[in-house]
Amino acid sequence: MTDSRRSSPPWWRASVHADRRPFLIGRNRIQAAFRARFAMQDFIEVDTATLQASPGNEAHLHAFRTDAIGHDGTAVPLYLHTSPEFACKKLLAAGETRIACFAHVYRNRERGPLHHPEFTMLEWYRVGENYEQLMRDCVDLIALAAETAGTQRFVFGDKTVDPFAEPERISVADAFTHYAGIDLLATIEADGTTDRDALARQLTAAGMRIAADDTWADLFSRVIVEKVEPNLGNGRVTILDRYPVAEAALARPCADDPRVAERFEVYACGVELANAFGELTDATEQRRRFQAEMAEKQRVYGETYPLDEDFLEALQQMPEASGIALGFDRLVMLATGALRIDQVIWAPVAETHLG
Repeated sequence: MTDSRRSSPPWWRASVHADRRPFLIGRNRIQAAFRARFAMQDFIEVDTATLQASPGNEAHLHAFRTDAIGHDGTAVPLYLHTSPEFACKKLLAAGETRIACFAHVYRNRERGPLHHPEFTMLEWYRVGENYEQLMRDCVDLIALAAETAGTQRFVFGDKTVDPFAEPERISVADAFTHYAGIDLLATIEADGTTDRDALARQLTAAGMRIAADDTWADLFSRVIVEKVEPNLGNGRVTILDRYPVAEAALARPCADDPRVAERFEVYACGVELANAFGELTDATEQRRRFQAEMAEKQRVYGETYPLDEDFLEALQQMPEASGIALGFDRLVMLATGALRIDQVIWAPVAETHLG
């Protein structure tokens, strides 16, 4: 039966597939080039389980839940992971030192030109190496994707990027000052706690909207989305570095300023491509941060996810390391010239029609 509500022909129609196929072949070539690069640098490629006890504990990430049914009929809740991060870190605790993972990951409430409910995350971890090495890795991979696809520039919307140019690197605090006229660090205490009212006053002075129930995190995100992100990754790749500790639940504080953390994101053509950390290995602090994230999730969405106690135990044995997650499909989009993420996914998830 044909669904009359379908807005466009399905991906499996021969004519649609013929249009998508060059992007998909480009995807395979880029993935092969990346695998060869990681192998040349002595990385071990790992394959992690999709079903986990916890999908992750970030307030604004939404998971898919299922139940594992035992022989006695008892149901145990499990989740499709939003990232392979917990499993990868357990492998670091087990003794691996350089690992890479192409993982299918799942995020609910997300669909659009840059979002798909199931997509491919490329993560890699380096034990005993700082997170600045990950910046160099990421820049090299972006150039390798462009070289493999045979392109000299990325284009998305009204922005272009030279993928071979030296990247821009800017701290979050400097970006707030430059693009919004806001002194972000003046709203963060020495121990990392935040001052909501101080940030609200600055947004008001900058002519930005605020609401009575906005938290510091809400206001921070508004500045990022409205003032900062539109200016990133234009002409060349941008590395947005040194996030506030309150916005870096899995990263360790910077040695020179405990108000900010070893976290960076990578942008090209205004598109967020990667998110990286100097990894937090303090299990007690990690538990506290997860609990704070879940309290915020309960406040905003009325639900929480369990903590992965196995992960928190493994964290006590995990060595110092740095790790990064790169949205592989998004990079393929930019390298091949695709306009939507589902053009670079071999068999996209069917559109759902609610109501």
